[in-house]
Order: sequence, then C-alpha cells, then structure tokens
Amino acid sequence: MNEPASQPLEPQQCFPDPPALDGLLDEAALDAALAGAADPVPVLRDALRTGDAALRRHFDAGASAVELVYGRCWLADQLIRRAWDRHFGDATDIALIAVGGYGRGELLPASDIDLLILLEEGAEPRHAAAIETLLMQLWDMKLEVGHSVRTVAECVEQARADITVATNLFEARPLAGPQALFGALQAAIGPDRLWSGPEFFAAKLEEQEARHRRFGDTAYNLEPNIKENPGGLRDIQMIGWVAKRHYGCATLADLVTHGFLTADEYRALAEGQAFLWRIRFALHVTARRREDRLLFDHQRTLAGLLGYPEDPERPTAAVEAFMKAYYRTVTQLNRLNETLLQLFREDILEADEADTPVPINRRFQTRRGYLEVTAPDIFIRYPFALLELFLILTQHPEIKGVRAATIRLVRAHRHLIDDDFCRDLRARSLFLELIRQPVGVTHQLRRMNRYGILAAYLPAFGQIVGQMQYDLFHAYTVDEHTLFVVRNIRRLTVPAFSHELPFCSRLMQEEIPKPELLVLAGLFHDIGKGRGGDHSELGAVDAERFCRDHGLGDYDTELVAWLVRSHLLMSTTAQRRDISDPAVIHEFARQVGSRVRLNYLYLLTVSDIRGTNPELWNAWKDTLLRELYDATAKALRRGLENPQDERELIEAHRRRAAEQLREQGISADDLHRLWAPLGDEYFLRHNPREIAWQTRKRLEAGDRETLVALRPDLRGGTAIFITTPVRPRLFEVTTAVLEQLGLDIVDARILTSEDGRALDTYLVLDEQGQPIEDRERRRIIRERLQQALAPERLVPPPVTRRAPHRFRHFDIPVEVDFRPDPSGERTLVELIAADRPGLLSTVGRVFTEQGVELHNARIATFGSRAEDAFYVTDTEGQPVTDPERQQALRAALVAALEGND
Repeated sequence: MNEPASQPLEPQQCFPDPPALDGLLDEAALDAALAGAADPVPVLRDALRTGDAALRRHFDAGASAVELVYGRCWLADQLIRRAWDRHFGDATDIALIAVGGYGRGELLPASDIDLLILLEEGAEPRHAAAIETLLMQLWDMKLEVGHSVRTVAECVEQARADITVATNLFEARPLAGPQALFGALQAAIGPDRLWSGPEFFAAKLEEQEARHRRFGDTAYNLEPNIKENPGGLRDIQMIGWVAKRHYGCATLADLVTHGFLTADEYRALAEGQAFLWRIRFALHVTARRREDRLLFDHQRTLAGLLGYPEDPERPTAAVEAFMKAYYRTVTQLNRLNETLLQLFREDILEADEADTPVPINRRFQTRRGYLEVTAPDIFIRYPFALLELFLILTQHPEIKGVRAATIRLVRAHRHLIDDDFCRDLRARSLFLELIRQPVGVTHQLRRMNRYGILAAYLPAFGQIVGQMQYDLFHAYTVDEHTLFVVRNIRRLTVPAFSHELPFCSRLMQEEIPKPELLVLAGLFHDIGKGRGGDHSELGAVDAERFCRDHGLGDYDTELVAWLVRSHLLMSTTAQRRDISDPAVIHEFARQVGSRVRLNYLYLLTVSDIRGTNPELWNAWKDTLLRELYDATAKALRRGLENPQDERELIEAHRRRAAEQLREQGISADDLHRLWAPLGDEYFLRHNPREIAWQTRKRLEAGDRETLVALRPDLRGGTAIFITTPVRPRLFEVTTAVLEQLGLDIVDARILTSEDGRALDTYLVLDEQGQPIEDRERRRIIRERLQQALAPERLVPPPVTRRAPHRFRHFDIPVEVDFRPDPSGERTLVELIAADRPGLLSTVGRVFTEQGVELHNARIATFGSRAEDAFYVTDTEGQPVTDPERQQALRAALVAALEGND
C-alpha cells in the first residue's frame, strides 16, 4: 500500500507547471466566466467544487499522494490569485504570501490555508476594506483560510517572540504582489537576523520533545494523530525545517548531497510521507472536514478506501492490516527522525565540544557523551556487539545516547541476527545480562524495538510489532503494551517509585528473588497474539523454549512459562468470580499452588492491567486484586488440604460485627431481632465492617419500608445499601436508575432474608472511575432510588443515555455460558455483550421473566465489551442445571440484548 519509491518528496518544486492530473481546472473557461460575473464567488466556488471532485476521482483511481497534494495546492493557488487580482491587481504596496503548510506546498482537501497579507508601512488603511471583502469571499468559496495582516517589521517582531510564527514565515511562498516586498521579508527574517540555525534547532527540538510527551512518547496509540504523534507528518516537517534553516536546503533530497541521508533513507522518508498523505487525504474525504486523528469512527472506512481486502472469516482483518501498515510506517519514520536529529545535534549544537573519544572496550567508545563503535566494520567482525551496545547503555547511565552514525550501522546490520546468531552462547548471555541489569532495562528494550533489534532477536516479538487490537479496551499495539508492562514491572524495583504502589513495590523489593523472571514473563505474556489459538498457551511455549535455550534452570523455566500461561487467571478471578466465597479462594489457591507463584502472578497482573489502558487502573481494581491476594495467601498458609470452613468464616464475621456494634451501644436483643432472619449467606458475603454499617442503618431507619444508604467503600468505590420488601423487577429498576444517573456498577450482592426483605448492596463508581465524593450527588442518588423503589411505582425509568458513538463500530455478539459455582449451590451465568446503557436492567428483566433469582453479580467492562458474571438460582433456591431451561434463558438474553425481543 506504500507509494512508489520513485515519487519525489517535495511537490512544491513543480509549482510553475500545472499538475499532471486532468480535469482539475479549465483556466480559460474560468477566466471567461469571471469576466462576465459581477460576483466572482459562485464561479470560484463551483471551480473549487469541480476540482475537488476531480481530485477524488484521481484518488479512487490510484493517483499518487504527491500528485494529489500538489494538485490541491495548485488548484487553491489559481483560485486565490484570481480572487486577489480583482481587488489588488495593480497594487504595489501589498502582497499575498502563502505560509505554513500551504507555503510548503502541502495541501489536502480540508487543510487550513494559511495566508499572510504583507503590507508596506502605512498601507493598511488604504486596503482595509478590500482585505475584509477578500477574506469574506475566500470563506464563502468554502476555503479553510487562516490569515494575518502585517508589515515586515510586525512579522519580525512576532517571529522573534514566537518560534511557531517564525516557523510559519520560514515556509513563506509568494502568491501575488510585488516581489520586492516578499524579498524584504525574506531578508528581515534570515538566520543572520533572528533565530540562527543553532537557536532554531534547539527550540524546535524542545518543541518536538514536548509534543511527543503529550502523546505518551509513543507512536502506537490506537487512535493516533497522523500529524502530531511520534513518527507522524510533523516529525518529517521538523527535519525539513532544520534542513532549510540551518543548511539552506531547498528540499530534503539535498540532505543526501550533504551526507545526512542515504539514498535508501531518503526513499523511505519519501514513501512514508506519501503513505501518510494518502491516509490524510482519505481521512479528510471521509470526515468531510479537517481531521488528523485516526479515530475508530474512520478506521474501517479508510481501510476500504485504501484498498485493504476484507476477510469474511475475520471481520476486522482489513482494518488490522491497514493499521499495522500505519504503525510500521510511523515506526520507520520515527527511527529516521531520531537518526537525523542526532546528526543535526552533533553537527549544530555540539560541533565545538571536545571531540576526543573515550574508550569503553575494544568495540565501543563515547564521543561528546554519546556511544559509538570504534570502527565502522565492528558489527561485521563481531556481530554480537549488536546486543552488547544496549547492555553498555544500561551499565553506563551517564551516556546520553547513541551517535547517529552508529544508529545507522545498527540498522544496516540487523540482518546479521540470524538463527546461528541467536543460538550462540555469547548472544544469549548478553541478552540475559541485559534483562538482569538493575537500571535502564526498559529504556534499552524500547531502543531495541525502535532499531528493529528486538524483533530480529525474538522473531515471535517481530510478529506483534504494530499489531493492533481492534477494541476500546487496549490503548496500545501489542508490542507497545508489552513494553509498558515491562516498564511497570521495572518501576516496582526502583525505590523512588515506591509511592505509586507501596505494597507492590515492597513485595517486589523484598519477596521476589529474581525480578528478571518477571520481566521475561512480561515480555512473553502477549507474544502469541495475532497467530490464532490461545495466545497464553502459544506464548507459554515460546517462553519455555526461550528459557531453556538461554540456560535457565527447570524451576525458573517452569515458573516463567506458567506465568505466561496463567497471566489472565488472577484478573479473571478477581473481576468475574465471587471472591467472598471460600470455595472460590480455595480453587484459585489450588491453581496457583505456592506463595512464590502468587507473588509473581500478582505483580504481573497489576503491571498488565496498568499497561493496557491509562484509564483502566483505579482504586477498585487495586483493592479487588489485593483482597484476592490476601485471601489466597491465607489459604496457602493454612494448606490446600485444610480449606477454610464456611461455618467458621460466618461465625467470625458475626462475632467481629457484634463487637463493633456493642462498642456503639447497640444491644444484643436488637442484634438478634435484626439478624435472626438473615441466614448464613448474608454473613458469608459481607465483611464485619459492612455488616455493622448496614445493621446500624437499619436500626436508625426503624419501621421505614425502604432504606437507601450510601457510604465510601474501602474497596475504592461507593457502596449503596438497599433494603426493601422483595418484589419482582427490583434489580431491573435499581440498575436502570443507577445507569441513568451515569454510575458504573462494578459489584452487586443481591440477598433475600427469610422474612421477605431484599438486602442488596451495589458498589458504584463515577464517570472517572472514582467514588462519589459530592454530597449533593449522593443525596440525589438516594432520593431517586427511594422514589423509584416505592411500592406503588417499581417501574424502570426509560433509558435516556446513549452509548458512545464509537461503540457502534464494534460488533460484539452476545455469548452466554453456564457453569456451577465452586460451592455447587448456585449457577454462574457468564455474559459477554456489547456494553450499552440499560444492559443490566435488561438482564434483570429477562431473569424475572424466566423465573431466575439473582444472588450476586460481578460487572466488568472492557472498552465497548461487557463481561459480566451473575450467580443465580431458580425460585426454589436451587441451581439452574436443566439444559432446556439454560437454553431458554440463553435465547432470551441473546434476543433482548441484540434488540430482537
């Protein structure tokens, strides 16, 4: 899908000639129409519309991006000049200048057209009315015009104060008016007057670093900005700005002549830019406005427009192939940007520094603080230096980076990393030594990925480079997510970051004897994605082979492979199982088997969740995993042959809750009266603190029929306790109200007392995943629930909230599975469906209609995908085990959630 390698990079060099695309503009016919028109706007607007339609036809026919970009710019030039000439054709004191991207000659269907109206001193009053009329006409023509009106002196003043203004002016190109006025501007803003080459480069370098930080220093966001993201069009422009300002290059091709770019690198730069231009053209056409973000709204459409074939077996195949091509392109452009800017840094900013090399060993030395090889044939003579380079960088944190010439040599010699290389003990020893370093591991793994060395050494990793996951849950490509997980693991080893996750950091620093095993598990945990089959099993096979090949012992090898195979076990158990149930804890402890494995798995799970999506981690997930960890550690201490007895746990909860309440002056008689009808399950599912709080609230409520109480929950959310007489549709109505209030329900415990009262507890989060802190909002929640649960009402409110617009791009079929819960007393209904407002209330309605009673719910949402677990019985309190009844319930849920009921 890339552009032909022969395409030039800079279209503006062709400006004197019409483009090679037919049908853009009939200049003779346009001039004839304008000559007879009192108002030029309709004529020019029609010409623009016709030209844009022609450009779209050429795009569909496969015209190159360079031709399209130049064609759009040429078209705009012709129309704007003609509009200008009607007002200023004979004027000698005013000029029209294209600046910014338009000045550079890069124009796409909805790009901004940046104009500078340049005036001689004192000329503005004479032209003010005409300038206003011109701009109104350009806007009426449907051109996206941005403008400034300045004298040369004002341009200089603004450029001196603002590097962005200066950069726009350095791109200036005359459109109309006296050449002498444009020449005066050029002279006034030359590098001998302001923003010298070194000053300009330093400022733009700082600007780029800040821009990259805004995008998380990654090119791999799943909805990337093709202009501003690392590796995007702005990075190419950055190279052009420096080349033009400091070296006087008319085009980037001149950098080949100057020795900064090889011919192959220039070709890669040209092809990459053309690929991004073509995407941007398609994006503007699709969005019908200026848009630089590859939003999920557009990705599938763009994949079709750009010719990526559909696969009936895999609906996301085309969009994934398109995005993989995009990510690999911007990765290559990012590498080129890094190489060139390092060359510029050495030549522009550090040319006067001492040039004496400082030896490190026979293969490497530093020069001006940067690492370089001692000879250009080092990698040929000793290929293992391709790995040694990264090890040296971890061992010498004072080194500022790698010299550009060495970066280029690394990339040029990647082919030396073949099967024989990877089997060699020297390579394996170097890689393991790198993984075991106390500092710098993450930075160097990222650098290895940028340079293509990680994919060469681990071919399985190469398969996930640029691999997207087409959903709203995973925020990064698989390789970038993997490196974020490794980063999270490594941060736990650094005392300076202990404040972020104190318990995890202490566990890592005191209980994990070999952190490198956790790093290897992180590196391999998703390496099997995109190959078909269970990625955990595929990754475990790769991890085991790697560990054995690299000389790890049987115990360490088995631990790493088990961690990769089981890396989803803890998060799934915590989020989809009832971890208040001793049987669930015992089963999980049996699967884990030892405290050592539990420690490693817990830290891997936390690092994995935090590396999936920046918005995913919250206090609720933190506490949930910690509860599972603590309960499992306790179970392992007791011994798997001695599981905790339910009766023992129930009595412990009753005793501790009673002690708390007696300290508050509540009598044993009151406790007996309130607790007698509750049954054992209530005391099993709630901890003593919850029992004491709910008991106190019930006593305060007296004979009130319906009680709704809220309070912060130690697990990081807000607990809502509801007690009211049991009636049909109670869960349906309650969840409908909470969803209508914009609350995220993450846990629900639905219990019924022997005297027919519901004792339901919901744990909710606000839209940002936080507890409900605002007192007024808590009051509204309480009042709305009390109103909705009144005996005379109990009708669910209509769903007024809409699912986010981008959810509609993800087709998630409804899946319903049944399994017995570990205690055997209930049936676990596992539901996967597209998330939407009203989902839980719809499920509640189906349960009521099907004669199913809900006892517990674990609610988990991953982007647009809901993965919920419901613990149910029939109306007699027995598990729902009959296959026909299960099938009827499944059919009813599918029909209701797919809108076919």
